[in-house]
Amino acid sequence: MISIQIADIKLFMNKLFLSEYFDAFLLSEANFVTFNTFHIDGILQHAYYSGEELKESGMGEQRFSLWKQIRPFALSLIKGTHTPLEFKIIFRLSDSNVEKLLLQTGITAFSPADVDGLFLNLNFSRGDLYCISGTSLTLFSMDKTVEHAWDDAVKKYLNAFL
Repeated sequence: MISIQIADIKLFMNKLFLSEYFDAFLLSEANFVTFNTFHIDGILQHAYYSGEELKESGMGEQRFSLWKQIRPFALSLIKGTHTPLEFKIIFRLSDSNVEKLLLQTGITAFSPADVDGLFLNLNFSRGDLYCISGTSLTLFSMDKTVEHAWDDAVKKYLNAFL
């Protein structure tokens, strides 16, 4: 786990809310505090869609919403004349991207099924913005190669904002 303070908050916010930069991430959870507190659990409600819609969109096997699906709503919650008091967004890497990370980094001691989630937590409060990586495995291990690989990937991904 690493914690990175974002130096260029304006650039980061533009990338987060006005571009596709984070759209491939799944949304695990989000909280926005403005004039009220808003909570989004990120869990995709399959019953809302027809079977055909799920099949066509590829969301049938997806447990969480993509950030690109939630981003317009999140933007509407923070848009205005006042800066949000705080927000917390928890992204998770998709299963296919977890598999790619393991392959690209040559990690063979773990399978994608061993990784419960690779997370990117965004915490904005009192004018400061931090990105914190997180790793959850389905098994106990003292081996930190997955955690270190994810931390390195997060640093590389966020390098433009440091």
